[in-house]
Amino acid sequence: MNTIKSIFTVVSASAMLFGCGTVAPILSTPIESIDNTPIKISDLTTNEKQTWGHLDIVKDTIPGMSVDKAYAEIIKGKKGKTTIVAVIDSGIDIDHEDLDGVLWTNTKEIPNNGKDDDKNGYIDDIHGWNFLGKAYNEQLELTRIVAKGDTSIPRYAEAKAKYDKTRTEALQKKQQYEQIYNSLNEADKAFAKHFKKDDYTFADIDALETTDETLNKYKGAATQMKAFGIESIQAGVEELKGAVEHFTDQLNYNYNKDFNGRTTGDNPDDFNDKPGYGDGNVKPVKKSESHGTHVAGIVAAERNNGKGANGVANNVQIMSIRAVPNGDEYDKDIAKAIRYAVDNGAKVINGSFGKSFSQQSEWVRDAITYAAKNDVVFVHAAGNDGADIDVTPNFPDDNINGNEISDTYIRVGALAPKYGSEMVANFSNYGQNNVDVFAPGAQIYSATPQNEYKTYGGTSMAAPAVAGIAALIRSQYPKLKASQVKNIILQSGLPIPLKVVVGGDANNIKPFSTLSKSGKMANAYNALVLADRLSK
Repeated sequence: MNTIKSIFTVVSASAMLFGCGTVAPILSTPIESIDNTPIKISDLTTNEKQTWGHLDIVKDTIPGMSVDKAYAEIIKGKKGKTTIVAVIDSGIDIDHEDLDGVLWTNTKEIPNNGKDDDKNGYIDDIHGWNFLGKAYNEQLELTRIVAKGDTSIPRYAEAKAKYDKTRTEALQKKQQYEQIYNSLNEADKAFAKHFKKDDYTFADIDALETTDETLNKYKGAATQMKAFGIESIQAGVEELKGAVEHFTDQLNYNYNKDFNGRTTGDNPDDFNDKPGYGDGNVKPVKKSESHGTHVAGIVAAERNNGKGANGVANNVQIMSIRAVPNGDEYDKDIAKAIRYAVDNGAKVINGSFGKSFSQQSEWVRDAITYAAKNDVVFVHAAGNDGADIDVTPNFPDDNINGNEISDTYIRVGALAPKYGSEMVANFSNYGQNNVDVFAPGAQIYSATPQNEYKTYGGTSMAAPAVAGIAALIRSQYPKLKASQVKNIILQSGLPIPLKVVVGGDANNIKPFSTLSKSGKMANAYNALVLADRLSK
């Protein structure tokens, strides 16, 4: 890894890995028709990059979900019925300037008195519940399976093979990125010393004329780095530092068979052990634990308040349920979290999590069934392996051997802001039977802890976009059942008559219509039009 070319090839891959690369889009028109004319491709403005998922293909020539159009032409001044949306995730910064006004509050509970005032089994659950306690890092599910050493566990051999392969890859990548990071860090120090400032720019480097062979080597590297779209040498150093930390955490925690991050004192393999475990602190334990805050912002960041971002849904209360660690979630925590959400009034649940192995999948399926029986929509991210999950399992799911157990579960794939053959995000899972619909999920701008905002990508970002549509429907048309809301979202989506690249593999081309059950991408405007018709 000593050549400049190989260094910056990996730098580019690192940027893609952490959400700085290209990803995927959407469309919108009336339900009855769609214009098949290719869209003019042009660079998005800063504002368009931050709002593209809400824009309209006809009005804005950007393939968004027509959220702004829905507000302007359908919702207008209508407030609707307040709808509770549970976000089962890594915790939410409930003090965030764009979320503090849309929080669910359990008015039956007296804060901080150490009592279960409402007798729901959870003490001081004011804004939700934290099933993780103080835990942050956790193992992957395949690591837990391998650590048990019980070959009778279903899919044990598959888990062991994948564990050995992926752990070895993580070790190799850590070593690789460390080498590149050290090289780039030395370049940064050399440039800073030469220019006598830390905030030098690519323009400074371009103008550099020197006989120093080392600086010239670094200058050539910087030129290639700039070509890959990295903003600065300093940004590249930070990107690589994050990559090293990512793979270090994987080795120390996710793939460590001896690690146990559980802090709640219960047995995660016993569903009935220690009822009410966890605590009422729904905030992230670290600033870097930003996933849940980002997801909540996509659903319901306060609209038009002059700050940060707009959520898809207005008149929403966000219930925070912390159950997703830095690793794979426990089935027990997820099953309990879904039931908590249902029992405490949520009408929509967002689940931006998932894994390839599950030891107690029946617990979660039972909870999904419980949600359906209680008229709750459950929206779930399809996963980020670029895989066909009709073939490769992804949990949780809503079926047993292909037979669905819920009519209110929606699984969502991710789109990128580039209409055409590359409109499916390169990371997004897909499946004609096990994915229901696609929505904007790449390069999504939303809230992060401590009043900050960042752009992330993943099916984790696509699911809350759809959860936002579900919340809008439930707010504006509260008499519609959860099963009707699901059908409205699937039926009102926009069909795309194109063949697209899937899994980021240019040799894997499929009709967009075959990538999900609906063959469509979600559209808020169309969904509300159809909801209005059905409600009458």
